[in-house]
Amino acid sequence: MLELYGTIAEESWFDDDVTPAMFREELFAGSGPVTVWINSPGGDCIAASQIYTMLMDYKDEVTIKIDGIAASAASVIAMAGTEVLMAPTALIMIHNPMTIAMGGHEDMRKAIEMLTEVKESIINAYEIKTGLSRAKLSHLMDAETWMNANKALELGFADGILEDEKADEHSVPAYAFSGKTVQAALMNKISAKRKPVQPEEPSQPMGRSVDELKARLNTIKNYI
Repeated sequence: MLELYGTIAEESWFDDDVTPAMFREELFAGSGPVTVWINSPGGDCIAASQIYTMLMDYKDEVTIKIDGIAASAASVIAMAGTEVLMAPTALIMIHNPMTIAMGGHEDMRKAIEMLTEVKESIINAYEIKTGLSRAKLSHLMDAETWMNANKALELGFADGILEDEKADEHSVPAYAFSGKTVQAALMNKISAKRKPVQPEEPSQPMGRSVDELKARLNTIKNYI
């Protein structure tokens, strides 16, 4: 059993970093079927590609179990599983690759070209696992999509849900939401709050008058 808990990096800077070198040493320390537990926010996409390739090249079966989150680059690694299982409370998040660039317009153009190629390489891993079209996968990445276990199962990112045989079965609805859509909705609400409130025309008093209530009571008495 292997644990991929923490940030994925080329070199280890903190105690919870996972590097390709560290992972390779643990992966090939034994033989036979292997289970990899994942709870990672992601990290370096090149380091993730190395770990993904190790698992794809592994001769025996690889079972991926996501018990927390497989986000960003960690979601790419999860796609290397012969079988991908998720806890009912786990999440997968996919989004477009990001970088930091500085310089002139030519430097910006090169950065955009690089990000485009990186995105295509990530889509390769998602496409092999899910069978979804590249256009569909690209749209999901553009939207920064978060998937619960049932939605990941529905879209092909997962093969099953981890079950607790001690507990009764409960139905969990499938959902996925776009982080960017949520952000836009929140900003719209904030903008609406900042708009000056226009004075309203005086309205008629709410409710019934005393005379109307008396008349209603008299009518009711006739039926008692």
